[in-house]
Amino acid sequence: MPKIAIVEDDQTISQMYRFKFEAEGYTVQTAENGKLGLELVQKMKPDIILLDLMMPEMTGDQMLQKLRETSWGKNIKVIILTNMGEQEIPPVVKELNISGLVLKADMTPRQVAELVKKQLA
Repeated sequence: MPKIAIVEDDQTISQMYRFKFEAEGYTVQTAENGKLGLELVQKMKPDIILLDLMMPEMTGDQMLQKLRETSWGKNIKVIILTNMGEQEIPPVVKELNISGLVLKADMTPRQVAELVKKQLA
């Protein structure tokens, strides 16, 4: 089964997605900030990353920039999870080859799971 890394500082949201994806048979690991997320994905080599933008220690956009600078991370699929409005998202995010953008308040875990399945198909 595909491996998913969830990098999200809100533990409630992180666990909600973890339970949803594990119930569907995915291998899931989580990290609570960009610094730990970068370490996690280096070890795990996930098929896809769900990445929050606003986090302590290292933001999601900073993590994504560092990830894209590596040979092993330049092509990993990344879906941004955020509650930022479209205009608030740092422009660099869209230049870093993201696979999707999810407004957390607008999508259910089931809808996010469907988006992930499409990206992995």
